Amino acid sequence: MRYDVVIIGAGVSGIAAGIRLAHFGKKTLILERHYRVGGLNSFYRAGGYDLDVGLHAITNYDEKWPKSAPMARLLRRLRIRKEELGLFPQRSSRIAFPGVNIDFTNNYKTFVANASAIFKGQERGLLKLALMAEELYRDGYRTDITSAREVLSGVITEPLLVEMILCPLMYYGNPEEDDMDYAQFALMFKSIFIEGFARPRQGVRPILDLLVRRFEQGGGRLRLRSGVKRVQVENGSVAGVILDDGERIECDVILSSAGLLETVMICPESKPADMDIKPGRMSFAESISILDRPAAEMGVESTIIFYNDSEKLVYRKSEEPVDVRSGVICVPGNFLYDEPIKNDMIRFTNIANPDYWENVDDAEYEAMKELWRNKALDVAGDLLADSFNLRELMERMVFTDTFTPRTLHRFTGHINGAVYGSPVKIRDGRTAVDNLYICGTDQGFLGIIGAMIGGVEMANYGFGAGVAG
Repeated sequence: MRYDVVIIGAGVSGIAAGIRLAHFGKKTLILERHYRVGGLNSFYRAGGYDLDVGLHAITNYDEKWPKSAPMARLLRRLRIRKEELGLFPQRSSRIAFPGVNIDFTNNYKTFVANASAIFKGQERGLLKLALMAEELYRDGYRTDITSAREVLSGVITEPLLVEMILCPLMYYGNPEEDDMDYAQFALMFKSIFIEGFARPRQGVRPILDLLVRRFEQGGGRLRLRSGVKRVQVENGSVAGVILDDGERIECDVILSSAGLLETVMICPESKPADMDIKPGRMSFAESISILDRPAAEMGVESTIIFYNDSEKLVYRKSEEPVDVRSGVICVPGNFLYDEPIKNDMIRFTNIANPDYWENVDDAEYEAMKELWRNKALDVAGDLLADSFNLRELMERMVFTDTFTPRTLHRFTGHINGAVYGSPVKIRDGRTAVDNLYICGTDQGFLGIIGAMIGGVEMANYGFGAGVAG
């Protein structure tokens, strides 16, 4: 069988690329090694519940819905109406550091007002940051500036506020340690603070179903349990793929959403000669607990809480199995749904050490997950004690499951279970092999909307511009 395009990986980036390619009339096949689509933004079933893997919230939710906004532009290219996503906005989220809380909503003015009330004299800098982020968005995030900390410190003169701004942006989209690429910072700043959070009532599954349905309606073919063992290259150009079972599929173009280093592993010829590609080091552990009542009834009013137990955020690979000093608490029931969700839950996310979790003895694995989950809850409970009783809330849980970097590696193929991929990004997706392109995470587009934009951009780039068509 021969295809115009083979897409490696059925994450949201790959499926979005497939939908867009159908608009160009291209015969497209998506190959997915696992039994379920979604990749880093999928779901699984445990204890009788559907549990999202990656989705805390969808970013880029702009209630004014301007035509120039990222989500509006994306959906036009996919020919999907916003109503089909079934999104509901957040209630209010919080950044919590010792003795300081900043609440924010999907209205940037709320964040500016709340932050300025605590940190006097910072209002002008906060407004300037928004203008800078919008300007960089209009410029396609092209910039020679690399350090977000350097930019932030030149605009915001209060060091603690710098750390509090970085906390949600790093946790929700930073593959680097300690600092953040300025272009990625601007992208995430716009996505989270200027536009904001939303979520479908039933989690990520309806969105995945919608995307797959549109892909197949456009004539695309999806094959699950079909991993790619090797990309075939002839005369410096794509010739096809060899699957794990030895089957050969010919094609003219390949889009890989597997990750940059992971793609090089199945196609060594694709590595740019002058590029030092390193595996990502940032991975996470997450516990998901189903509650016997809405969390809001027990005093948890925030939709998402980003917390840190000191004035300095440490965002780097953990030396301990789990870094309990900072984390994210997400309460899916605290989005503004038209009716309550059936099973409210609370999700705890912390930086984790992939080396430890890959090598821990199987007999100790479950016990270690519980041990480090409890340690993280102790730190978060002390820090947030003035807002609600976290320990009392956790006594109301009826089911808990925890996944680790080992889980992420197993189901995504990402080395180290690196959620945000390699620190090295290739924005134009080009590799050293003609007609083999990277899309999604290691293209530099993160989150559900970002990953889909990355897939659409590569489809446009390859076939809209005639490069690969």
